[in-house]
Amino acid sequence: MKNKLFSWLRLLASFITLLLIAFAVNQIYTLSVVIGEIIPYAGYVFSGLWLLFFIIVITAGYRLWAAPKVPLLADRVGGTHFEAWVAYLGESLAPHHANPETGKKAPDLRWIKTTLKLHEVDALNATKEVATKNFFIGAFAQNTSYGTTTSLMNNLKLVWSVYEKYHRHQSIKEFYLLLRSVYACLPLSDFNKEELPAHIKPIIQCSFSNTLSSLLPGGNLLTPFFLNLFLAGATNTYLTCLAGIITSKHCQILSLEDKQEIVQQSMFEAAFMLREIVRECNPVLSVTISNAVKKAGLESLDTVTAPTPGSSVAQDIVSHLASSLRNIIMESGRE
Repeated sequence: MKNKLFSWLRLLASFITLLLIAFAVNQIYTLSVVIGEIIPYAGYVFSGLWLLFFIIVITAGYRLWAAPKVPLLADRVGGTHFEAWVAYLGESLAPHHANPETGKKAPDLRWIKTTLKLHEVDALNATKEVATKNFFIGAFAQNTSYGTTTSLMNNLKLVWSVYEKYHRHQSIKEFYLLLRSVYACLPLSDFNKEELPAHIKPIIQCSFSNTLSSLLPGGNLLTPFFLNLFLAGATNTYLTCLAGIITSKHCQILSLEDKQEIVQQSMFEAAFMLREIVRECNPVLSVTISNAVKKAGLESLDTVTAPTPGSSVAQDIVSHLASSLRNIIMESGRE
């Protein structure tokens, strides 16, 4: 079913493209005839300029799309096809400014491994930065089109950023293939219930090993609300960590053995990065919620009217209680 759907979409895209080309050619031809009737031979010049424009656009598009020829992966480091893969990496891998041997004319395996590790550090820093942003987006904009779209765009930018760090020259086709590989490694891309516990475990551990929700006013009453925000943010962050780390691992492949271990290694590193981000973001989240609750409480108490000479005893008690609570919240806010 999936293959049939993609075949139909490709056929539809080809039909629409040909239809647009036919429409454009017809319009250009009609306009060139009109111009030729006004100025002799100007129609041919007009058509020639448009033909040159299309040639430039097609050539530039092909260069952007075309991917370099990639040799076969070796089954292990030093195995068959390994030398060809090392030679390919030596040409395609972007040099790193921190590598002391950057100026080497013929990069060897040592230079490649050093450069890959330096790029990995930059990729992890970029992943942590984007994952931290997505934590708050997931917490405060969960289940909204804005939150989903923003998180998705941040993840796509992250994958491109990591891909750009590793590759000397970029290709749309190569990036598209990398994007497909990264998506296939993410949880729920191909639903497998046996893998879910391994992905959920680090999120749950981060959620229930933190007691910062006790800082919130209202005690246990606000704990479910806090954990709901926290779980949404932690889930969003974990997926971003996985996307960035998996992308980096794909760009570091030296053999089929490395390719087979990408998911397990990425899950392990993403769990540690998630804990680190949560440790930094949790105080900010709890203080933000605490201040918001205090502000909402003060605004609600301000609506309680002051007692009047003709007011009832119940109204006097409510007014006095509201004033006392307002003072308590303001004092706790100063502390």
